[in-house]
Formats: sequence, C-alpha cells, structure tokens
Amino acid sequence: MAETSAGHGTAPDYRAGFAVLVGRPNAGKSTLTNALVGQKVAITSAKPQTTRHTIRGIVHRSDGQLILVDTPGLHRPRTLLGQRLNDLVAETLSEVDAIGFCIPANERIGPGDRYIANQLAGVPRKPIVALVTKADLVDRAALAEQLLAVEALGREVVGGEGWSDLVPVSAQDGYQVKTVEDVLIGHMPSSPPLYPDGELTDEPEAVMVAELIREAALEGVRDELPHSLAVVVEEIVPREGRSEDNPLLDVRVNLFVERPSQKAIIIGRGGSRLREVGTAARRGIEALLGTRIYLDLHVKVAKDWQRDPKQLGRLGF
Repeated sequence: MAETSAGHGTAPDYRAGFAVLVGRPNAGKSTLTNALVGQKVAITSAKPQTTRHTIRGIVHRSDGQLILVDTPGLHRPRTLLGQRLNDLVAETLSEVDAIGFCIPANERIGPGDRYIANQLAGVPRKPIVALVTKADLVDRAALAEQLLAVEALGREVVGGEGWSDLVPVSAQDGYQVKTVEDVLIGHMPSSPPLYPDGELTDEPEAVMVAELIREAALEGVRDELPHSLAVVVEEIVPREGRSEDNPLLDVRVNLFVERPSQKAIIIGRGGSRLREVGTAARRGIEALLGTRIYLDLHVKVAKDWQRDPKQLGRLGF
C-alpha cells in the first residue's frame, strides 16, 4: 500500500484495527511482533510457550495503524492452564480484524499446524494471512517447497482460494517484514487511529516488567521450566528520600515454581543464577521505566500451581 504524506489520521483511506498472530509454540510470533513494532514489546525465547499475556504491539504509519495481539501458542491442552490459554486465544480470534497464521519455513507442516489451521477455518469471515516465518533458515528451493505446502494446506482446510494472502518473512534479517505490515494493514477497516501516536503497547508496566524477568529467567535453563514459572510483580515504588534528579524505583518480584528442585535451578549455586537473571532483566526494565531500579527477586514454591484453580487465580491467570 502506498504511504501518504497526509497528517496522522487525516489520510482519506486511513485504516486501523487489530491483527492477531497465531501458530504453534515457537513459530516466531513474538519475534515477528517485535520486528513489526520496531521495539521489544513481546518477550522472545527459544523455549516454546513463553507468552502468557495478550500483548499488543502498535505499528504507527501515516496511512494506518496496526495493533498486534500476541497470544500464547495454540496447542492441545494437557493442563488447566493449557485450557485457559487456549480459551484466551479463541476469545482473541473472535475480536480481531485479521489473523496472521505463522508456520516456520524450516519445519515440515505437522499435526500441530493442522490442528490450528482447522481451528482457524472455524472462525467466520476473517481474512487469514499465512506467514511462512524464519525464511532466513532455509535455501530458496526449500522455501519454495514450504510455500507450496502451506498454500495447499489453505485450500484443503479453508476451501476455495485458501488463505487471503501468503507471505514468506524473516523477522531476524528484516526480509519482507514491511510486506507483512502492508498486507495486514490492507485488511484493516477504514477507521481513525485507535491509539495516540508514539504508544507501542497498552500493557500495564507491571506486566511488561514480569515478562522481562520471565525471559531472563528462562534463558539457558532446562526444558522442564517454562510452563512451571510464574512471575508476579508485588510492587514498583519510588525509593523514599531520593532527590528528584536522582530517583530510584524499588521493584519487588516473586518467581513461583512448582517444585523445590526447580527453585534450586533458578537460584543456582550460591545464588549465582538468580543474580544473572537480575542483571539481565534490570537492563530491560530500566529502559522500559526510564529510570534506575533496585530489583528484589524472591523464588517461591507453589506446588502444582498449573493444575490448581485457586493458585492460578492468585497468580493472575
């Protein structure tokens, strides 16, 4: 779509709306959200299923505004938490203007992709854009082969012409990120801007702080941890007695795991791992809040919290 030079929101063909990126865990949804918004808003991790909150990234253009909703990966639920995450996705799908279905270029289409494709086919009258992500990880021949396979899946599941659009993309090196943006904005309804210029996300700060800590805590640890880690920000308060030109925020946070053995993994020998988590997270949090912080992290065991409705509620799910 052509960029217009009209003032923000005054372009006669201005469009604004919501798009959701779905795909199985680790299909590149969060990384693509960050590439589109141009700043880190959704946490990215090589561990599947790290996004638990519907985080919106906002793309501002002279001809439109795209609000991206990043959902947890759709998957066959095995726990109560899994079921709640799937319900969250289903609810999101019914409220958006377009759906971006992410399928990695470097993995064959599997049962997980088919499961999601069938779920999407049941969403009435929504444009579904198939996004073949991680295009930088394969050669041209393999990419062409995957595009044909994804196209065939669309015709088989959606019927007719299949997907509304099909775009290969690499968030890692920026290949076709702009095209994805153009295509998604093209599917938005005519509307004035829905958010003020300059806003990148409508997530409350505490949620983003928790996500940054979660990301740091998951970096480089064993596979058993992702689902078992919940982060709760207890408070973010200004340190008393500090002068205005030298402020400090006290950020107190609890990390909940399900077993004592997991607590030991997070803390590390002599607390070394937890210190690394604090150092890594502090950088991102200070950039987000725009001020220096003192980060106070505590690791606690909440036995089997993913299966306990009372604990799920207490931890914000």
